[in-house]
Amino acid sequence: MAKYRIAWLPGDGVGKEVCEAAKIVLDKVNLDAEYINGDIGWEFWCKEGDALPQRTIELLKNCNAALFGAITSKPIKEAQKELIPELQSKGLTYRSPIVRMRQLFDLYICLRPCKAYPGNPLNYKENIDIVVFRENTEDLYIGVEFDKIPEVMFSIPEFSKIPKDAKISIKANTKKGSERIIRAAFEFARKNKRKKVTVVHKANVVRVTDGLFLETAREVAKDYPEIEMDDANIDAMTMWMLKNPFNYDVLVAPNLYGDIISDLAAQLVGGLGFGCSGNIGEKLAVFEPTHGSAPKYYGLYKVNPIATILAAKMMLDWLGEKEKANLIENAVAAVIKEGKVRTYDMGGNSTTLQMAEAIASKI
Repeated sequence: MAKYRIAWLPGDGVGKEVCEAAKIVLDKVNLDAEYINGDIGWEFWCKEGDALPQRTIELLKNCNAALFGAITSKPIKEAQKELIPELQSKGLTYRSPIVRMRQLFDLYICLRPCKAYPGNPLNYKENIDIVVFRENTEDLYIGVEFDKIPEVMFSIPEFSKIPKDAKISIKANTKKGSERIIRAAFEFARKNKRKKVTVVHKANVVRVTDGLFLETAREVAKDYPEIEMDDANIDAMTMWMLKNPFNYDVLVAPNLYGDIISDLAAQLVGGLGFGCSGNIGEKLAVFEPTHGSAPKYYGLYKVNPIATILAAKMMLDWLGEKEKANLIENAVAAVIKEGKVRTYDMGGNSTTLQMAEAIASKI
């Protein structure tokens, strides 16, 4: 029996191609694992009205970790039109399966390392090494929205400010949710000898929810006196990260702001072709590239698989396979530095699988 059970979730579009590439590299490090294919994504929404079928949820319950490719998401009205005719009249509501996985399995940590590897022609600057901790289960992503505000809500005095024809989305943050992601960031900083944690928020305007996040961070920081803590508003943060990325080490933020700054940080080190992510809970973790399904490129095998290969490296770290994880990262770094194999985003003509084979050859 294999040591690990890995849920294999390629999803849509180029997700299938980059997962195929990651498997080439995982096979080279001889991970003792059984890879079990799981159904997820747009195809299953169209046919079944569920982009995350119950059978895939059951699979995840019985796996050590998962590698996820990419999915196609569309607005609700457009999504409903894509359903097979038998399902269109049932009023089904599309929700991103990755967001559902995060909430179903309480994958509250979204860990996104953004590291500039020497020789990457897309680096904004060399030696950038920023790690983003994004809260993954709360904030505006809880999915509580109203297309039409229930009349009873207008009995609340504060709702007098809201036009009756408004559509609203609820932003909900809790003390528990804030504390555990902030503590995870500080623990990471301590374990990895990082010097500073920056808390990203908008507490000067969004006073209640973001105020809670900032207040909680100040409390947690007292338990880590050796680590500097500072904070910044999300809008200013996007400016300062571009002006001087070397001022930042570990960033921690509520869900929406974490999503924004992690994409910005990824661009500083080459773009989404290099952006990997871990959705981590106490018992399960799902690892993925941060890019989408890129349907216009599907079938061309031209998309950069390094983000997915680095996501696989993160998976090995989480499983405790540090030596194998280091082999993968060192091989990625070697191929980037050598510069002989480059996908289109890096200015080359190498295919997705050629990049994977080049990395595997360095292991």
